[in-house]
Amino acid sequence: MKKYCKVIRVIVHTQMKLMNQRQKKAHIMEVQLNGGSISDKIDWAKEKLEKPHPVSEVFSQDEMLDIIGVTKGRGFKGVTCRWGVKKLPRKTHKGLRKVACIGAWHPARVGYGVARAGQKGYHHRTEINKKVYRVGQGYVMKDGKLVKNNGSTEYDLTDKSINPMGGFPHYGEVKNDFLMIKGCVVGSKKRVITLRKSLCVQSSRRSLEKVNLKFIDTTSKFGHGRFQTHEEKRAFMGPLKKDKIKEEQAAQ
Repeated sequence: MKKYCKVIRVIVHTQMKLMNQRQKKAHIMEVQLNGGSISDKIDWAKEKLEKPHPVSEVFSQDEMLDIIGVTKGRGFKGVTCRWGVKKLPRKTHKGLRKVACIGAWHPARVGYGVARAGQKGYHHRTEINKKVYRVGQGYVMKDGKLVKNNGSTEYDLTDKSINPMGGFPHYGEVKNDFLMIKGCVVGSKKRVITLRKSLCVQSSRRSLEKVNLKFIDTTSKFGHGRFQTHEEKRAFMGPLKKDKIKEEQAAQ
């Protein structure tokens, strides 16, 4: 390989056992190694063989990323939903959520730019220039205690995790290392995405800005979101009926 190869790629896979998901099968991907000579790449690949790579080794804070994924599927949709064309008048014969004229007599075919019904969503997309706000550490055992304090900041010293109260909707709790990214991410919850280093040279003020987070909101994403932590809720609400029942059951 060192003598003849010009491109070196490694096969990597995800660790599904770390996730609290139903899926057991790992996602497999081929990644090209860049930088250094061919012998350096091969030595690096041999050194890292069958070893885990935490996200903190690959990405850093204030970096710009590209996100590759598959969007949320919407199924077969008509032209009004799919392309946003204007609805026809109410009294139109045979429906009004249509394109009135799909083209001239000649050329005697429908042009590719004419809005038609079809599949919406579940498309492969690449979104560029997403800024990393935090490269966080998951739950760790320290001195025999489980440390979850990865949601606090320099200004907000509350002992809390990154998870909102009740967990993230349709996901649960994040217990492993994580990336906090500004903006949206394509696809539904739990769907795998690919993170890539930015291909273009970043020179704008927005991309070079140093982010210093002051506060991370951990209120519930299900209800009204009044409390940041369970302790804060307990202090405000006082002892609840379910707490008394738990105490009684523990006493028995």
